Amino acid sequence: MKHSLLCTSLALLLGLSALPLSAKTTDADTWDYLQPNREQVIASLNVLELLKRHHYSKPPLDDARSVKIYQGYLKMLDPARSYFTASDIAEFDQWREKFDDLLKSGNLEPGFAIYKRHLERLQGRLEFTLGMLDKGVDSIDFNVDEGLLIDRENAPWAKDVAELDELWRKRVKDEVLRLKIAGKQPKAIQELLTKRYKNQLARLQQTRGEDIFQTYINAFAMSYDPHTTYLSPDNAENFDINMSLSLEGIGAVLQNDNEHVKVVRLVPAGPAEKSKQIAPADKIIGVAQGDEEMVDVIGWRLDEVVKLIRGPKGSRVRLEVIPASNAPNDQTSKVVSIIREAVKLEEQAAKKSVLELNHEGHAYKLGVIEVPAFYLDFKAFRAGDPDYKSTTRDVKRLLSELQAEKVDGVVIDLRNNGGGSLQEATELTGLFIDQGPTVLVRNSDGRVDVLADENTGTYYTGPLAVLVNRLSASASEIFAGAMQDYHRALILGGQTFGKGTVQTIQPLNHGELKLTLAKFYRVSGQSTQHQGVIPDIQYPDVMDTKDIGESALPEALPWDSIRPAIKPDLDPIKPFLAQLQARYDRRTAQNPDFTFTRERLALAQKLMDETTVSLNESKRRAQQADIEAQQLAIENSRRQAKGETLLSELKKEDEEDAMPAEEEKTEPQDDAFLAETGHILLDYLGLNPALAKQ
Repeated sequence: MKHSLLCTSLALLLGLSALPLSAKTTDADTWDYLQPNREQVIASLNVLELLKRHHYSKPPLDDARSVKIYQGYLKMLDPARSYFTASDIAEFDQWREKFDDLLKSGNLEPGFAIYKRHLERLQGRLEFTLGMLDKGVDSIDFNVDEGLLIDRENAPWAKDVAELDELWRKRVKDEVLRLKIAGKQPKAIQELLTKRYKNQLARLQQTRGEDIFQTYINAFAMSYDPHTTYLSPDNAENFDINMSLSLEGIGAVLQNDNEHVKVVRLVPAGPAEKSKQIAPADKIIGVAQGDEEMVDVIGWRLDEVVKLIRGPKGSRVRLEVIPASNAPNDQTSKVVSIIREAVKLEEQAAKKSVLELNHEGHAYKLGVIEVPAFYLDFKAFRAGDPDYKSTTRDVKRLLSELQAEKVDGVVIDLRNNGGGSLQEATELTGLFIDQGPTVLVRNSDGRVDVLADENTGTYYTGPLAVLVNRLSASASEIFAGAMQDYHRALILGGQTFGKGTVQTIQPLNHGELKLTLAKFYRVSGQSTQHQGVIPDIQYPDVMDTKDIGESALPEALPWDSIRPAIKPDLDPIKPFLAQLQARYDRRTAQNPDFTFTRERLALAQKLMDETTVSLNESKRRAQQADIEAQQLAIENSRRQAKGETLLSELKKEDEEDAMPAEEEKTEPQDDAFLAETGHILLDYLGLNPALAKQ
């Protein structure tokens, strides 16, 4: 779908960019060269028209939307409320309910004016910080009993520049203390921070009008939903910045997290995933090419970091990473070395294993099919190659092999499967059901398209369980949802990601707009959006769902439902769910891996709830030692229960220990979550003997 929008002559409201600056820290004239141009004005009107006509929810562009745009823009520019002052906000408030009218008239001036004030404040903060560092970090007194508020999302704005100075004095002190506790020497700390802030100051001077336009229009576009975004001409050429770096990259989905770049998920069989050294929610703080010097990227934009990470296939990139498993104030990092490469289709292929379990005194064999992604070799498929690779073809072959081995049931493992081909999700569903709908797609005008399995017959009719987690997304949720709605399988594991929207790319006169224009619904009529798929029995979360998932994104479209596509049959699973849950609870109450997961997440959540940190070194070290002691106790409790050697201290990753030799082969039964999935499926098999006869 392509749209050509005719733009008439523009009557701009001028004169709104000249703001009286209170408590200036720098010369406002420095940024006068940053002005909106005609192409950007036309692009803004194109974006407005596309959102009005084609966005899925078509919310009105009114005063209420203006407030959302304003709040989103301030959050983009100053998420920790550490740049703007209360007087700045008081001045900006004149436009609080006017952005709708300003955008409709093509007036970008207020958006530019707010951004330029941000640049002034940021420059002032960087100069203040560098001045403080010039005095030397040795002069900082860490014996004073004072604290720093770290959760500043709803903090009051600083009343003046003097209050900002005090906040930033504490921020610098906190940064120095974190690095000191991480083992760095004063001279190295001073060099690192001075270089970091000088680099940020130099990059600040390179700000272009396009940087302002992209940020401002994204505040507008993302007030509709988090996946509707504007891509500048440069970023339009690198669209996979917002998706994955699988092509000549590391195979990781990244996003900004305040001053850091955070890993959202890893591409299956990608270089990062194969390294076993990077995990979701890790923060990337440095990037180096080969053996060159590490470049500190704290405070950089996402697209700038991505440009450093991407490079020629076969080349080496080194990443300095703060693991998500660290305590919140633990800045200990590790360096991961990765060879850039494209993800090979064959490495993402589904694979099978056999899970051997002793269950209630009897030996069983269960087939396990791990599906890392929903893939389809489009090139071979379109060329008519009869041997084209696809998820459904591979799973069908693996099912035949497992049935030949006389397995007692099958587990489809969709953990960490971020999705892929919608066609494959539909066709894979067709292996386990007779004819029928598989997913509904509702577009912005209310029309519902039904995708269905047209083939009669069911390829596999035996006992089935589907294992999911928070990183199971999109096509994974469609398949798991269909299996649950048809009562075809037990769904086990964690609540899934919750991305149930469809985007398209619309070219503009200047850049592109990624636009949400449809929504997925399960055959039961329930959306997969926001809520995802709720398992029949939920395992403890490995990661905090508040940090990862659709519900963690601002302005995410809500969960809702439409008319179902199938009549609900009698649910054969529901009568046994209470018994299955009770048996699961008994089995896992003392299971060392389940206990470890629960306790580790509980500790992480408790630490994340702490909103202030002490700037007193002895107190901070004592707190750090206490956290590490708790982490060690949780780890050793698991080891003791499993008869493993206890640790005297937590293991720290060795720098550059990032290219493991041969990947260790683990047996399916050693995976506690997979083994428990097998036990639950066998419980169900025992409670419902009719299933065993299928």
